[in-house]
Amino acid sequence: MNRTRTNDRYSRTRNGGAASGRSGGRSGSPTASRSGGQSRSGGSYGRRSAAPQGEFALPETITPALPAAEGFADLDMPKELLAALRAQGVTEPFPIQAATLPNSLAGRDVLGRGRTGSGKTLAFGLALLARTAGQRAEPRQPLGLVLVPTRELAQQVTDALTPYARAVRLRLATVVGGMPIGRQASALRGGAEIVVATPGRLKDLIDRGDCRLDQVAITVLDEADQMADMGFMPQVTALLDQVRTGGQRMLFSATLDRNVDLLVRRYLSDPVVHSVDPSAGAVTTMEHHVLHVHGADKHSATTEIAARDGRVIMFLDTKHAVDRLTEHLLNSGVRAAALHGGKSQPQRTRTLTQFKSGHVNVLVATNVAARGIHVDNLDLVVNVDPPTDHKDYLHRGGRTARAGESGRVVTLVTPNQRREMTRLMTAAGIVPQTTQVRAGEAALHAITGAQAPSGVPVVITAPVVERAKKRGGSTARRGGAASRGRRRPAASAAHRTPGRQSSVDTAA
Repeated sequence: MNRTRTNDRYSRTRNGGAASGRSGGRSGSPTASRSGGQSRSGGSYGRRSAAPQGEFALPETITPALPAAEGFADLDMPKELLAALRAQGVTEPFPIQAATLPNSLAGRDVLGRGRTGSGKTLAFGLALLARTAGQRAEPRQPLGLVLVPTRELAQQVTDALTPYARAVRLRLATVVGGMPIGRQASALRGGAEIVVATPGRLKDLIDRGDCRLDQVAITVLDEADQMADMGFMPQVTALLDQVRTGGQRMLFSATLDRNVDLLVRRYLSDPVVHSVDPSAGAVTTMEHHVLHVHGADKHSATTEIAARDGRVIMFLDTKHAVDRLTEHLLNSGVRAAALHGGKSQPQRTRTLTQFKSGHVNVLVATNVAARGIHVDNLDLVVNVDPPTDHKDYLHRGGRTARAGESGRVVTLVTPNQRREMTRLMTAAGIVPQTTQVRAGEAALHAITGAQAPSGVPVVITAPVVERAKKRGGSTARRGGAASRGRRRPAASAAHRTPGRQSSVDTAA
């Protein structure tokens, strides 16, 4: 895409209705959340407006859908899976899980749209594991396949499903680029019932003769619209053409646009359609702020926001801009780390782990962090560079206000970007709160928690616990919280702490 140059010293800038396949009233509520709290998006805060542009008309379900489940115990799942859910503290399904699981467990194709953090991973994962349980894969011939667009999302899906797969003795293999292909080939040769993969690396392994898809009976596409945007569509269709004819297909995403209409029409048969929210921006606990800043003041305002108490993700357009801002923040006394496609996978893993654990307060990132990253209690996302696409805005913002929590999305806009930002917000279906701010002003602090940095340079080193894990030769990963259902309240802070820490190790 064309980019327009700004006078910012470290960066460069650059409809459809909801349908439901479930009966009962709960599925249609976009405000359903774990907390059940009242929406904060009304009044002076950002709120939903028109439906996002570019979405296709959702297909109508010909065969009536099964009614939604009231609880996991009502579902036809192995007792081992139910026990694993209880052990993980997952006691009540999210709306998208309650609506789709009765149908996916029955073998129906499913088209599900739900906001980020709404529980999509368990919505398709439990059905995939339950229907595969008791089977054993031959070498190089998986029985189930989950296709995702990014390495981070692949690892998060794997981590989220691992405790449940173990409960029913199913083997998972993660197949992504940026990691040794030999190890992944070895895992497939050893036999893996379920493969979670990015399209490019899976194609490489198939071309090498290390994997065949003709025994795959259940296929899931997660975030299919992003795969289309990233140019994966030819690879995705080529892979889908190789799976078992007549198998089950499930497509889940936070946004569904015309890029995935081809997939729906070609590969889904009479799908059960469930839509929790029209878009990722429809989270009622999320506030949207557009901050008008002068170009000469943007650098200082960004630095003060980064120096706030608490964690924040800051999005920029380019790898170079990310590295320069990160270096500036470190020199200013802010514990920051960079995440972009130019980093090796071990570097990206380490950075995400440090951010999730609180060892780093600011994650400065390109769009590589816009999907597939779950961080507990992240209440602020900042678009230092406004995105050029409304879907990018929705998914960047989706890193906060997850699973019923509240959060704010702040976009810094210079005068020459205002008209384009207005068009983007209209396309996203968002009416933000707009404020003129300057560095050091009370308004900037009130919205973002901005404050002056210490000015004492910092150096980020690997935490002691991480170095100890490396010496031990293994890194334990546990399931992330992003895809879970409703969890029972913790009895005490001491009880809650392990739950939060379990998602620290979900980095790819």
